[in-house]
Amino acid sequence: MDKISGKELIKADGSTSSVDQALADKEIVCFYFSAHWCPPCRQFTPILKDFYAEANDMGVEIIFVSSDKSHDDMISYMKESHGDWFALKHGDDSVKELKENFQISGIPSLIVLKKDGTLITKEGRNHVQGKGPNAVKEWKA
Repeated sequence: MDKISGKELIKADGSTSSVDQALADKEIVCFYFSAHWCPPCRQFTPILKDFYAEANDMGVEIIFVSSDKSHDDMISYMKESHGDWFALKHGDDSVKELKENFQISGIPSLIVLKKDGTLITKEGRNHVQGKGPNAVKEWKA
């Protein structure tokens, strides 16, 4: 989590939170790399939203890492189809670092980590689509 330590996160409604506050009671952190202009992302996001409705109570937080072209596009996408999760601010310098660190070559991509930053899987999207909230049990094992 060092790459985002000290950052301010934003929600679709414009409210903000520090990373520490947002992750205070969470065990699992998922970075969701996505964008509104991406058709596969628009297909997966509602599935992730349903997953989050249950998984958030199981100690999971999602942080959206946008590849949208502008802040307005990002917020519009969040309001339109995202769950009530957090996002890095559009254009934040850590976005590029995270993409490089996790070798993101295509979107959507869901990277799953322990709160301490230990990688659990880069296949979060497949886990969520195939197992739903049951994936959380495996992630915690």
